[in-house]
Amino acid sequence: MSFINYSSKEINCKLVYYGPGLSGKTASLKHIYEASDPAIRGKLIAVDGEDKRTAFFDFLPLELGEINGFRTRFHLYTVPGQVLFESCRKFILKGVDGVIFVADSQRERLDANKKSLQKLEEHLDDYGYDIKTLPMVFMYNKRDIGGILSLDELRAVLNTHSRPEFETIATKGDGVFDALRAVSKLVLDELKSGGSY
Repeated sequence: MSFINYSSKEINCKLVYYGPGLSGKTASLKHIYEASDPAIRGKLIAVDGEDKRTAFFDFLPLELGEINGFRTRFHLYTVPGQVLFESCRKFILKGVDGVIFVADSQRERLDANKKSLQKLEEHLDDYGYDIKTLPMVFMYNKRDIGGILSLDELRAVLNTHSRPEFETIATKGDGVFDALRAVSKLVLDELKSGGSY
């Protein structure tokens, strides 16, 4: 959940990129970091495992807008895609304000997407969040390659709660900022309304 720093007049919100391994979570975050003004971004922290995949998380504070004179700072995290890091994936969700689910559009990755979304729901439930009301968007990534599922197929299996969704190519940055803006707006709207997830 967001927290307020009264001395710096900041509201801090946590956004998590979640999805199966190699779906484009880290590529999305790296694109956002590289394309952001250095004056408004923090240090990117990445921890890579032996196989050079994300093993822990990336961290990026990004300032977007104000609420009642308080600046809003978003902290962006990715979870490791590998199942062997499941406890780490769960831990990173603690205190989350919004989720960007990064689905791999390849047909052969549909089961991995479904399992990852199921685990996300379980982890959120363990922390007392309701996946139906938590600010969340879907990124259907890798839209530039062959053998991908249609939007209707992805939507029918993954986006059963009709969340905002975006076609993306994370390696090029296509659609990545659109998804970030959408989830940020959902989080800000939730904060302004005083709602609870």
